Parts: sequence; structure tokens; C-alpha cells
Amino acid sequence: MSTNVETPSNSMDMVKWLVAISLLTGAVVGNYLYADMSVLVRAVGVVVAVAAALGIAATTGKGNTFIAFAKEARIEVRKVVWPTRQETTHTTFIVMIATVIMALILWGLDGLLFRVVGFLTGLEI
Repeated sequence: MSTNVETPSNSMDMVKWLVAISLLTGAVVGNYLYADMSVLVRAVGVVVAVAAALGIAATTGKGNTFIAFAKEARIEVRKVVWPTRQETTHTTFIVMIATVIMALILWGLDGLLFRVVGFLTGLEI
């Protein structure tokens, strides 16, 4: 990954963030106020408002930094060597068996400690 370099904020960034937040707020309030309208119309309106807000937010300094980070992260994910289906299945079974064994050990210890404490305090339940 590349080094993190802070980009100087533009004077319009604050205005862009306010517009984006206003669009998101308008989507929520509009969805509530127009509850009597069709769900499809309201859903399309919310999707359009969210897309517009994301588009505006992407043009800010922080938005550009986030987009660059997302691109670099996608490149790194492509470099990962993913396990095969057989490796995944074997690992899953090993984890399940270890979990069952630990559960049995803890259950046995709980029962043993319960009896010891009951014997020492004289409270047999």
C-alpha cells in the first residue's frame, strides 16, 4: 500500500459535506413524510438521494482519500492466496472437534467444582 498523505482540504469541502448530509437527511425525512406514496417511488427517491450524496462526498478530499484506499485494498485482496475447499473443510472440522472437546472439559470441570463447593459449604443441591 502506498504511504498515507494528507491532502489539504478544499474550502468547498465543508459545503459539499453539508449538501451530502442534507441529501441524506432529506431522504430519511422524505421517506417518513411521504409514507402514503408507493413504496417503489419512495425507494427510488431514497436510492437517488443516497447516490447523489455519495457522489458529492466522493469529490471531497476525504472522499478522494477513501476511494484511493478502496482501490488499493481491492488490489491487495486480489493478491491473497485463498484456501481450497478441502483445506477449508478440514479446518472447519478441526475447529468443531476442538470446540466440542473444550466444551466437554469445561462441563466436567464445572460439575467437579460444583460438587467440591457443595461439599465444602454443606449445601448439597
